[in-house]
Amino acid sequence: MADATDTGPVVTPDQTDTTSEDLLARILTSLEEDKAEDIVQVDLRGKSSIGDYMVICSGRSSRQVAAISEKLVERLKAEFGRGAKVEGKDAGDWVLIDTGDVIVHVFRPEVREFYQLEKMWLPTGTA
Repeated sequence: MADATDTGPVVTPDQTDTTSEDLLARILTSLEEDKAEDIVQVDLRGKSSIGDYMVICSGRSSRQVAAISEKLVERLKAEFGRGAKVEGKDAGDWVLIDTGDVIVHVFRPEVREFYQLEKMWLPTGTA
């Protein structure tokens, strides 16, 4: 995923009143609005310093994966003034969106099955 795109500075929590929970709620709503499938959220607080939450979901095709990701980034910028680092959008197999507090992975189902990120982060028996 070498095609990183930067949509502006990633805003840190002390630069805005938006909490990671507010951001997570909007991300989940955006994904649902765009018909993302199998949405899973992972609480990273106390487990990793990469963010507070991780969200993993699927799109049915490369085109839908790219569209879900693009709309999410647009909404976060418009509603929260938050830029995000985006990788993988051009290929459409796996898009990573890093908002600083919440990391979002949007996969095609076959790619998601291959990498199985949920198994790395969720407690045994929940993925």
